[in-house]
Amino acid sequence: MKILDRFFQKIEPLFRKDGKLEKLYPLFEATDSFLFGASGTTDTAPHVRDAIDFKRIMIIVIIALIPCTFMAMWNTGYQTNLALQSLNITSPSGWRGEIMSIIGCSPESFIANFVHGALYFLPIYLVVLVVGSIWEGLFNLIRGHEISEAFLVTSLLFTLTLPPTIPLWQAAVGISFGVVFAKEAFGGVGLNFMNPALVARAFIYFAYPAQMSGNEVWVAVDGFTSATPLAQISEAVSASQAMQNVDFTWAQAFIGTIPGSMGETSVLACLFGALLLLVTGIASWRIMTSMLIGGVISSLLFFFLADPANPFNGIPVHYHLVLGGFAFGLVFMATDPVSAAHTPQGQWMYGLLIGVLAILIRVANPAYPEGVMLAILLGNVFAPLFDYFVIQANVKRRKLRHG
Repeated sequence: MKILDRFFQKIEPLFRKDGKLEKLYPLFEATDSFLFGASGTTDTAPHVRDAIDFKRIMIIVIIALIPCTFMAMWNTGYQTNLALQSLNITSPSGWRGEIMSIIGCSPESFIANFVHGALYFLPIYLVVLVVGSIWEGLFNLIRGHEISEAFLVTSLLFTLTLPPTIPLWQAAVGISFGVVFAKEAFGGVGLNFMNPALVARAFIYFAYPAQMSGNEVWVAVDGFTSATPLAQISEAVSASQAMQNVDFTWAQAFIGTIPGSMGETSVLACLFGALLLLVTGIASWRIMTSMLIGGVISSLLFFFLADPANPFNGIPVHYHLVLGGFAFGLVFMATDPVSAAHTPQGQWMYGLLIGVLAILIRVANPAYPEGVMLAILLGNVFAPLFDYFVIQANVKRRKLRHG
């Protein structure tokens, strides 16, 4: 590494201002920063200087996502192997089948489940990473901005919210829309007011609903249908019969051994990530707590007071918290430091709004049982308004106090 470091120091003047390769400086800086770390530090007021920088923040978030990523690969393979076993099929067709014929497709085998799931997860992630990086690199080269590590987080978050059967070209279209129209159109890193990964998923969901919803998309076996718990509840005729339709226990939903978006099924994996983000101070505990409170209050009101003919009114509070993407959204999406509220009081209002809206959309609109994505995007829109009101209230109090 020392030899490589000296080489980068030697060629650095070529990429600096007035160098022959000045226009390619963002690419050089991104490579150098990725390999050796950022060299720039603040040395004047009012900036705070400590041991953490933007690169380390992004790396910590990626580490926090590792449990969800491993669970995404294992559960995708587990659900696929279960389906193959129920259909008496020894291995799938195509290139994946050739690989799995060597390992086997037993749902009792950890390795078989993990490898099979990785064969679906990794191609999607690589396509998202490459396509999104091209867009980011293009915009940064044009603007002369440094290439940020933030896209590593965006690409992984987006991939984790997708079903394993998503066509690769649709994943590419989705991340292109999210990066270009939700991030770069507003100036790039730190200037977007919505979470780019969520915008990308919302675009895919509404542009190609057949590949993002229904009972055929959650298990990667042709012709096999498997409903998520929320879909099973929607088929009940009343609130009293809602939970009788669910084939999965609360423990299974908590651990994540249920059909769903690849990285959103396991609340347990999300909790490991939440612990790291909270201990390191990367994510706001106020947002997590207030979103949880908002979700609990909203689900309690619907459970005890709303229409008994609506099957979603029959979901107990403790089930609401482990179904769909509520936990994943609470830990990783709502806490995005760019698109979330920044003032302490604003974060409380922001989290409460998302928690209430997530359950409200889920229950009050049975045709769209997963409301977390839209709730967070709406929260992103209101976050600047919350901060504005908090700041103006502080200004008014200071005026009254000091005249």
